[in-house]
Amino acid sequence: MKEITKEVYLNWYECMQFWRKFEDKLAAVYIQQKVRGFLHLYNGQEAVLAGALHAMDLSKDKMITAYRNHVQPIGMGVDPKKVMAELYGKVTGTSKGMGGSMHIFSKEHGFFGGHGIVGAQIPVGAGMAFADKYFNTGGVTLTYFGDGAARQGSLHEAFNMAMLWKLPVVFICENNGYAMGTSVERTANHTDIWKLGLGYEMPCGPVDGMNPVKVAEAMTEAIDRARRGDGPTFLEMKTYRYRGHSMSDAQLYRTKDEVEEYRKIDPITQVLDVIKEKKYATADDIQAIDEKVKALVDECEKFAEESPFPEPQQLYDVVYEQENYPFISHKI
Repeated sequence: MKEITKEVYLNWYECMQFWRKFEDKLAAVYIQQKVRGFLHLYNGQEAVLAGALHAMDLSKDKMITAYRNHVQPIGMGVDPKKVMAELYGKVTGTSKGMGGSMHIFSKEHGFFGGHGIVGAQIPVGAGMAFADKYFNTGGVTLTYFGDGAARQGSLHEAFNMAMLWKLPVVFICENNGYAMGTSVERTANHTDIWKLGLGYEMPCGPVDGMNPVKVAEAMTEAIDRARRGDGPTFLEMKTYRYRGHSMSDAQLYRTKDEVEEYRKIDPITQVLDVIKEKKYATADDIQAIDEKVKALVDECEKFAEESPFPEPQQLYDVVYEQENYPFISHKI
């Protein structure tokens, strides 16, 4: 595994803090109805992304996930201003304002969504890995899904195919405990989701998804295995979300005391504690990072606010690759 140095910890803190504040800003503008539709925030799960990015080779590895997908593309190099503009429905967004919160994409940076249909990305991720194997790119696809999506039948089909063909894919369940609002205990007669891999003799196991070091260790092993041609791995990241499933979630299924207990192991706090303990940064250094993060979030908001909405003609311009496609072939 790549060494986890002082620079890594400081980068983790800055990135994770930015992701948290970026999502907080989206929550605030959502209440002001500047962002519409559904909004699923990543607060509390930042260590899963930070650890994975440390293990990835961003020049050839790819990522695909569900609809809690705003900060992953940012981590992979997408301009955060464009991500926020997409949520605002502005033409400067990653999909020209037509994808919205649940459909962030960037082929250039290896991020393939953002999928609104629960579990739909699981077989798609296996298909992307098949392409990497077929074309011998050396790339690995990280395929994320939640504990609710782990109950989809397509997961089993994808697992079976991935093992049969030894596809270079890492399947990752971000188990934050509740799916939309139903606890893991109520969705199956077992709570160890990682054991689903055992039926396919797929290497699998649980990971502390609140600690980026633990995530980085597990992801490095899984990615190395896939890149060697030894096939897939299934990891269950045990994590927690501090906000509801979406902004409309009243969170009646859990107590405030439970949320506060999990805040004691906040991944950002864990990283900051190591920085302080090892004296990687002074209080002034940390304050400077926090101010830098705030300024960048404000810059993203300003960019999104000032960007124009798409022209109606865009609806027709982005449907077909062929510019003169005869989509109206006769009069009705």
